This record gives sequence, structure tokens and C-alpha cells, in this order.
Amino acid sequence: MDRKSKKIVIPGGAGLVGQNLVAHLKLQGFKNLVVLDKHKSNLEVLRSIHPDIVIEYADLAEPGDWFQHFAEADTVVMLQAQIGAPNIEPFIRNNILATEHILNAIKLHDVPYTVHISSSVVESVADDYYTKTKTDQEQMVLASGINCVVLRPTLMFGWFDRKHLGWLSRFMKKVPVFPIPGNGRFMRQPLYAGDFCSIIVSCIGSRTSGSVYNITGLEKIDYIDIIRQIKRAVGAKAIILKIPYGLFYVLLKIWALFDKNPPFTASQLKALIAPDEFEVIDWPSIFSVTPTPFSRAIDQTFNDPTYSKVLMEF
Repeated sequence: MDRKSKKIVIPGGAGLVGQNLVAHLKLQGFKNLVVLDKHKSNLEVLRSIHPDIVIEYADLAEPGDWFQHFAEADTVVMLQAQIGAPNIEPFIRNNILATEHILNAIKLHDVPYTVHISSSVVESVADDYYTKTKTDQEQMVLASGINCVVLRPTLMFGWFDRKHLGWLSRFMKKVPVFPIPGNGRFMRQPLYAGDFCSIIVSCIGSRTSGSVYNITGLEKIDYIDIIRQIKRAVGAKAIILKIPYGLFYVLLKIWALFDKNPPFTASQLKALIAPDEFEVIDWPSIFSVTPTPFSRAIDQTFNDPTYSKVLMEF
């Protein structure tokens, strides 16, 4: 059987990377895709765009009938992750317990290959719930004995981005003043989700295994310059205003009192200003992927005629 006809299971596939990955896999001719996720509204978004694939609601932190989808699977792409929350419980459920169950399903059905999506935060100086649980998650996968490759992306942006640059762009278009913490000179290495999905597709084809790769955006860009690029791309009129870090932190804490699922938390602010500089490897050569320049990637993210207007729930 041609590999593009074999089953690929994507736990957590209704999020940013999953929505992008499904689109890229289909463009490459992959047909037998199964997405498992517990975010109902985002599953419906995915279903509306791709009615020809298997899409199922599943709480991966609980064992259930979803295990059956791993039978006769050729590849699993592990995307499930809790990124933001004010307390640790969701991180434990979605980054730890869900991973335990998925690894059990992979072993039970003897799935031959897995691509695990870790995070650059495992090598970060940040100390928060996300960093701790993603580090533990990666160690669980590596210790499991399954045949896999581990990819550690930095902050990603692209189509369907509801949390990071996508949320910032929508907020920017709604307000007259856009606040920046401190001087905004926090170096980031953002990674275009389109490029990252091309790397995943490359792994599926080549069966690269036994290695951990730090997948970092090739361009070093200060946070304030990212905001300026977004403003240009979306045509926002907001004035970019620098405010003291301490005030910004207090405002986020107050926001969290009124929003159970805030789009940007105080812990994420700490991670934003952390003096991280991640390893840059020659991933274009390793995975035979042509990188997209940041300015063009921003334009594709916010001005693509097919996907840029598709909004997912936060």
C-alpha cells in the first residue's frame, strides 16, 4: 500500500498545528487521516473544511473507545498539549495523563512510527506549568521505547492561530492603543507553522527516528518588531505604546480574576521576557524544506484567501 493511503492518527489535531498539518497533508496527497480532540467548536471548524477525514471528539486524558483508531495506524503525530491556564490541573491532564494513554494505545496496536511534538521550552529558563509538564511529557515519550522522532518547535504562528499572534492581531484591530511591556526588545525566534508542518510531513515520509531536533525560527526578531509586522499586515490603526513591565504584569493578574481562560497570562509574560536563545540547526537541509521569510509568512498568515479568515475558539 502506498504510504499516503495509510492511516495517520493525530491526537490534539484541532489546534493550531493540527489544523495546519491536516491542510498540508492533504495537499501532499495523504488521504487516511484521523483527528482526535476534545475542543468541540474547533473540531467543527476542522470538519467544515475537511469533511472527508475522520474527526472524533475524545478526552485523551481518559481511556476510551478512541483507542480503536490506533489499530492499523501507520503513523501517530502527537500534538495534544495544554499551553495556557491559571492553574496546574489542565496541564497535568492534557500534557501528562493524555500522553500516558496515547503511548499505551501506540504500544497496544504496535504503531510503527510516531512524531512527537515537544517544545523549545524544555530548554528554556522559564519556570511555569507549561515548561514543567512539557519537559516531563518529552521524557515520557523518549523513555517509552516507541519508534519516534521528537521535534521541539519555538513559538509558532500561522493559519488558525487563535492564541498567540492571531489573538494579538485581533486585539490590535479592536483597540486604539496596543500596550507593549517594557521596551519590547525581547528577542524571539518565531517559527512559521507552515514550515513546521512541512518538516512533519518530511519525517512521515523519511521515517527519521531516534533523534531530538530543536526546530527554531531562523530569524531573530524582537517582540516589538513582530507587533509592527502584524500591524502592517492587518492594516491596524492602533498606537503601539510601551508601558512599564510591572504595570503590565498587574493588569494581567487583574484580567485573570475575571477571565477563567485568559488569552495571555502573567506566567506567559514571564516567559516572553526570559532571555532565551534557542539552538538553530540547518533544518532546511535536514528535512529538505524551504523556509518562508518572516515577512512573507506574516502576510500568508493574515491575508491567505482560504484560511486567514477562519477563526477558532480560544
